Amino acid sequence: MALKSKSNQDPNFKPGSKVEIMSDESGFRGSFYLGTVVKATRTPKFTVQYEKLFEDEEGTKPLQETVNEFQIRPIAPREKKREFKFSEEVDAFHNDGWWEGVITEVNENGKFAVFFRSTKEQIEFVEEDLRLHREWVNGEWKPQLEGEEAKGEKQEVKEKGNKGSRKKKKLSEEDEEEVTKEVKRRVSEQVPATTLVKPVESLKDVEFSKGMLAEVSSDEDGFKGAWFAASIVEPVGKEKYLVEYKSMRKEDDGGFLREEVDTIHIRPPPPQNVVVDRFKKLEEVDALHNGAWWVGVVSKVNTFPKYVVCFKDSGEELELQHSDLRPHQDWINGKWVAPSHALKL
Repeated sequence: MALKSKSNQDPNFKPGSKVEIMSDESGFRGSFYLGTVVKATRTPKFTVQYEKLFEDEEGTKPLQETVNEFQIRPIAPREKKREFKFSEEVDAFHNDGWWEGVITEVNENGKFAVFFRSTKEQIEFVEEDLRLHREWVNGEWKPQLEGEEAKGEKQEVKEKGNKGSRKKKKLSEEDEEEVTKEVKRRVSEQVPATTLVKPVESLKDVEFSKGMLAEVSSDEDGFKGAWFAASIVEPVGKEKYLVEYKSMRKEDDGGFLREEVDTIHIRPPPPQNVVVDRFKKLEEVDALHNGAWWVGVVSKVNTFPKYVVCFKDSGEELELQHSDLRPHQDWINGKWVAPSHALKL
């Protein structure tokens, strides 16, 4: 049975409407690109044409794709003038698309350092290439503009250097899982590999000593994004430590696994000074699963103390106990940064 949709009656998505399109291709997930609705079907799918992405290397044939309903939204509004602040969640215009990040530095030269979680990279942007991050929820933007009209559909995304071209594979035609649109958008978010302008020093203000507790991340397939509890055994050369995991054992079960780890993959345990009585739908959390903490989004609130959590990296959903969740925080430049309260829906 086809999924029901009201989107084809939505004036925001009529043929000819300017929209932003979320990519579902690996390496581009979570980014939004400017385009136009070409055709609306009787299913929750639309044919769109991109403005800055092309099918050919010469950049003469704009790319057209069939995308799912949750992948399109009107052009996001932005303030005519805004003073961006430390720790604000923003969209940064990069490689012809908008990518979500967190402001980690406000520099005197008028530029802003933006941190991308997935790659642990930090890139500088000018104010004109930033906008406050907003969510398209139930037909309106959250948070709304304050005291100014949305520039939305009047917005012209400026061309950055050579237009270039980018080939993309066609999206799957399989029906999407019946999950809240906003959850699907969030869990799909990935940041692309980009040129590293400035490395993030994860131990900027922290020195680990023998016996200290820590959390260690992995780059192995199937474990990316997970943080495992460990203790520091000893330093090993420059910017490297020998750690002993608390939940992973050696293959011969002869004790807990020890491993040498670079400092960029080590952080202290997050502070537990925030007690949460109840988590809300769409709230970003860390979930304890298979001995590690994984970033996810609460997609459903079941009878307390149970929640359904959708994991960002895999898109998998699991039902977990309240005791297995904690508020998500990011370790940025030697400090713990919580998500912007302005985005709590």
